[in-house]
Amino acid sequence: MTLFNPYALRDALPSGLRLLGLDPGQKTIGLALSDVTLMLASPYLSLKRRKFGETADEIGRIVRKEGIGGLICGLPLSLDGSFGPAARSAQDWMTELSNRLDLPACCWDERLSSSAVNRFLIQEADMTRKRRAEVVDKMAAAYTLQSWLDATAPA
Repeated sequence: MTLFNPYALRDALPSGLRLLGLDPGQKTIGLALSDVTLMLASPYLSLKRRKFGETADEIGRIVRKEGIGGLICGLPLSLDGSFGPAARSAQDWMTELSNRLDLPACCWDERLSSSAVNRFLIQEADMTRKRRAEVVDKMAAAYTLQSWLDATAPA
């Protein structure tokens, strides 16, 4: 499937299905789930990044288990909003995953999501560095997915 316009994706989703938010990093991929009403994102888990086929198969199992109807992938734009190598890589990865799983998908600006999550975990949750490393990817995925849910919510 081709990547959707972020606002058109909501209209393309069948009712009663969730969205899977993804934060693809170099070593891990953070995952988050929306509720079926598309109002709330929750951290789900972090996957160790492996060969694309293995990772896609694992995400496919999650898609079937959790009733996923679409994918939202964090897009790491440069701070000035430009589209650099990291953004191109994330977009290419999401396009391939969307095609493989036959699910509609879009990319969404994730600038500073990991920084915001880390700041929250340090200041509000007082987490150790080790514990933060275990949860930051899935929380960044939830942060990005929630941003998409809020921005595309019907008026």
